[in-house]
Amino acid sequence: MDECLDVLIIGAGPVGLACGIEATRSGLRYLIIEKGCLVNSLYHYPQNMTFFSTSERLEIGGVPFVTPLAKPTRMDALEYYRRVCVSWKLPVKLYEEVTRVSPGRNFEVVTSRGTYHAKAVVLALGFYDLPFLLGVEGENLPKVKHYYDEPHPYFAQKVAVVGSANSAVDAALETWRKGAEVTMVIRESCISDRVKYWVKPDIENRIQEGSIKAHFNSSIERITPESIVIRTPDGTVTQDNDFVLAMTGYQPPFNFLRSCGVDFQDDEFHTPIYNPATMETSTKGLYLAGVVCGGLLTNKWFIENSRVHAEMIMQHISSAGD
Repeated sequence: MDECLDVLIIGAGPVGLACGIEATRSGLRYLIIEKGCLVNSLYHYPQNMTFFSTSERLEIGGVPFVTPLAKPTRMDALEYYRRVCVSWKLPVKLYEEVTRVSPGRNFEVVTSRGTYHAKAVVLALGFYDLPFLLGVEGENLPKVKHYYDEPHPYFAQKVAVVGSANSAVDAALETWRKGAEVTMVIRESCISDRVKYWVKPDIENRIQEGSIKAHFNSSIERITPESIVIRTPDGTVTQDNDFVLAMTGYQPPFNFLRSCGVDFQDDEFHTPIYNPATMETSTKGLYLAGVVCGGLLTNKWFIENSRVHAEMIMQHISSAGD
């Protein structure tokens, strides 16, 4: 592509789409590039997932998010963001992975399909592609899953769910209700306080009554085709097992961010360095938007509190071109 864009947006999640909307409003020439489908991270959420937020807090571009439910579902969100993309006629290139971003007088962005040039680049990346690994023997077995989709495959199976946050709790409750024998393995001493308030009593009651077993202050030590070995405060426990759902969380693509020119603070969260007033990184013309701004604090930025990044970024890009 010979034309030099004003801005190239990498990531077609809700915040990436919001950046495109603000670029449209600012009269900028731009493209949105996404390595997967539209709102790829949301698409890979569990099929029955319900958002913590109400629908109006997920709205972008002035397009109403209408749903009859108090809390929108994954399917509601997919329908809504497709409608936003069509309503705003956003120029989105899907299934095109960015492999290199090279700063210079203008940015050169190389993808799986071509090369683009842009005066500015926005990294509106998610964090759902790189799971935290357990780092134990047997983790590479086919029965170990780092993503949970739906409960049906686990009917009449012995399932270990690792973790205590929302994804782990949802997986434990759904698979148990569909006939799985569920054991939770939790590093902490209790269910996470971040679990959705209407779900937390449910999982705690199921554990208390013994419907779902739970090992607190524990971790998986080894996985075999037929069992798992759990390290508990009372010693190791070997348990028959058919599947391990390792809901241990995910991390941003730090290596890719560094290769693009993003610098990081020297802290335990690998927090990217950027100007909070403009979202510009230490590399001129390179911006961050959305959850990626929090580094390992992936629960710091959400759709509802990072939508404003789009307006901040496009205002700064527009003013730089004046």
